[in-house]
Amino acid sequence: MATPSGSEAEGQLEPVSPDEAALVARSGEGELSAFNTLVEIYQGQVYNLCLRMLASAEAAEDAAQETFLSAYRNIGRYRGPVFRAWLLRIAVNECTDELRRRRRRPQVSLDAASPEGSAAFELPDSSDLPEERALQGETLRNAQAALMRLPIDQRAAVILCDVQGLSYEEVSASLGISLGTVKSRISRGRNRLRRLLTRQGELLAAPHRHTIEAGIAEDADGT
Repeated sequence: MATPSGSEAEGQLEPVSPDEAALVARSGEGELSAFNTLVEIYQGQVYNLCLRMLASAEAAEDAAQETFLSAYRNIGRYRGPVFRAWLLRIAVNECTDELRRRRRRPQVSLDAASPEGSAAFELPDSSDLPEERALQGETLRNAQAALMRLPIDQRAAVILCDVQGLSYEEVSASLGISLGTVKSRISRGRNRLRRLLTRQGELLAAPHRHTIEAGIAEDADGT
């Protein structure tokens, strides 16, 4: 998903579609099949967000499950206008809680917590050359390692914008913060990522730049 650029990222929030609104309303009335449809729509986005935030497939699965359980229990409180933003806010909160719990437990190395085969770290194949695919995987692993060195608030904002492709307004709604704070966190997060990735020699060396690097480059250009 492409990174939103300056003017595109400052559009208006798009309301929930009529079909989705009906699913939300039926879910609020206790219709499990309607909520399961919402799960099918958003489970990939929620899981990938959790995986980027936590760098652990097992922890991401648990956080995603807790996100949907919490959403189902509280869907009667949803007032719109963007269901995805509301759902991702729950996911960010679940991940934040897990990261705080980790501080009270022994740390697990990032290499052990980030399986190479995870679908969330993959790019679409653009070549059959195995060395190019290996380089892509190494680039993404280095980017994930850099993400994990960001403060939690900056990490969430950068992931939502540059990985999930949310507009600044949607990030604001997802995190419950002002638009100015969103821009500040993304800018500071990108700057730190730029330093980390440049130090690793990844920012400009990779033949296939992923969305985080595109966002960093955009920020460096002042756009």
